[in-house]
Formats: sequence, C-alpha cells, structure tokens
Amino acid sequence: MKEVFNFSAGPAMLPKEVMLKAQAEFTNWRDLGCSVMEVSHRGKDFIEIAAKAEQDLRDLLSVPSNYHVLFTHGGGRGQFAAVPLNLSNPNDTSLHLVSGSWSKGAVTEANKYNKAVVVGDVSEKDGLQYVAPPALSDIDQSAAYYHFCPNETVDGIAYDWLPEAGNVPLVSDMSSTILSQPLDVAKHGVIYAGAQKNIGPSGLSVVIVRDDLVGKARKETPSIFDYALAAKSDSMYNTPPTFSWYLAGLVFEWLKDMGGVNAMAKRNGEKAALLYSAIDSSDFYSSKVHPDNRSKMNVPFHLANPALDSLFLEQSQAAGLLALKGHRSVGGMRASIYNAMPVEGIVALVEFMREFERVNG
Repeated sequence: MKEVFNFSAGPAMLPKEVMLKAQAEFTNWRDLGCSVMEVSHRGKDFIEIAAKAEQDLRDLLSVPSNYHVLFTHGGGRGQFAAVPLNLSNPNDTSLHLVSGSWSKGAVTEANKYNKAVVVGDVSEKDGLQYVAPPALSDIDQSAAYYHFCPNETVDGIAYDWLPEAGNVPLVSDMSSTILSQPLDVAKHGVIYAGAQKNIGPSGLSVVIVRDDLVGKARKETPSIFDYALAAKSDSMYNTPPTFSWYLAGLVFEWLKDMGGVNAMAKRNGEKAALLYSAIDSSDFYSSKVHPDNRSKMNVPFHLANPALDSLFLEQSQAAGLLALKGHRSVGGMRASIYNAMPVEGIVALVEFMREFERVNG
C-alpha cells in the first residue's frame, strides 16, 4: 500500500510507532492473554500504566507539584461546562478572549452557568484576521476566571503570548496545541485538552488544575465533572476511557523518545514554515490569517479559483493526502499538522500543491 498522510483536524493521526506497538499488544497485553481494553481499571496492571502516563505528562510539561493532572470524560466541550461549574457561581463573571469557533463555544456554554463577558475578539490587520492581546486595564479583577484558546482548530488562528490577567485565574483550552511546544503551566489556573489531536484517540480529555481551584464545585455539578472528586479518586471515580488512556501513555513515551516538547516545537516550526512558504509564494493559494496569528497546527488555505476545490480534494486524496477539506464554516482547504505528522507529509503536500497549480493554474 502506498504511504498515506492523514491531515484530519481530529480525530487526528497518531504516531506510527505508537500504532504499531498498540497493534502488537492488542490481544496480549503484558502477556496476560487479553487486551488492555479487557482488564479492570482498578487492577494493579492498569493502575501502573495510568500512573506512568500521568508522570510522563508531568515530566513533558514540567507540571508543578501544586497542580492536579486529571484524565476525564467529555472532551473539550465537556470542559466548557466543567470549568464554570468548578470555578464560578451564578452571579460571577467569566472573561473570554474570542479568537475563533472554539472560544465562541466556550462563551455560549459559560453563559448557562455565569455571566460570560467577551474581552477581546478577532479583528483585521492588513486585511487579514488578527488577534491582539486585551489590555490588562480592561480585565475585571473580580472575575472568576479568564478563558482563552491559543490555537483555533477551525480558523487556523493562534498566538504565542499569554493574556494579561492580573490575579484572575487563566483557563486555557489547549486541545489542539498541547505538547506541541514548551508551556509555563504555573502561569495558568486550568489547562484542558481534548485528546484527539496531540494526545491520543477521542473520548479522553486531560485537565491540569491548580490545587487552590479544586474543591469549589457547585452542588449541582455532575460527579464526573467535579475536579475534587476526580482528583481524590485518581481520575477513576467511574470507569475511565481505559484504551484511550493507555494510548495516551504510549504517545507520551513516544514524545519523550523524540526529545520532548522542545524537539517537537522545532519540528513543528519547520513543518509550518514549509507549508506557509508554499502558500505565500503563489498567487494560486492564499491564507486569510495574518502572519502574526498563523497556527502551526492547523493551516487553512484557499484556492484562487474555488471552482477547483472539488478537483483538488479528489486528486489529493488519490495521491494519499487525506482529509484536506476545510471546515464547513470556513471553506477551502485545511491541513492539520499535529505532532504525529512527519515532515515527509508536508513535503508530499507541497509537491502536490505545486503540481496541481502547474496543471490547473
């Protein structure tokens, strides 16, 4: 079979080495004669790999000891609700920097539980989409928390600065950027991420929460969303998504073998630069995001002639370049190039783009 590169935004491709190891262990994990999916989450064997996965994640991100690491249900959207239920009361204000579709979704959900206030939004710079940091003087210091999403999967908008929040806890949706570069966990109150982009398969989310923000959940908070209960039970209050947790642990091991997040940042920078260079060097393709806010994880781009979109997608798929169709709300194309995407995948895409332009330009 010819080599295939999967540019899906999520669920996304996993490292080939991880998939091969999981395949080898699938029916006989740890010589138990059964799959990891078939053993008790409270048994010694699974508890060992769960604890190792947590420690490896702590090592990769240098998570301080005063933070809990939780493996939870519900994905990113589950945390849209869990954050206000754990950090705020009905009369509290939550602050939101809106940079795209996912941060908009967080506002909609938060408004069910508190008073969500937008403190910044997407604007334009040089005719392109741009996000500027809100001034600290505009931040209500009585707010319960300040939510932002530093990488928007749908829109391809990202920023590498932290919003200034003063004493307000920062809450970051890092579903599509976690583990792609170094991160100062200590500057955040809560970090959460759906697993299906840079961590593992769908069905799992990771929450990193500072100790002082645990134990404040409202009485109506569903038990599986209560950070204190999850922490007390080592994320096993009820049956967790065990196979996803196991695979996440394999990804963390792979990341360590690859050199950790510093090595990933270098590799991801090279991949993104190669793809954006191909887009910028041609009038046939274009990006609508300002260079200051271009994502290194999700790269939307448009053809000058949209009538060629269907042909581009048909021929790219035939060439082994999968899932390049842009989100329905944005259109065009989108290449998601998370940690697992090798440089060779970007080279193959760029070569296809150039040949497609030569024939159809």
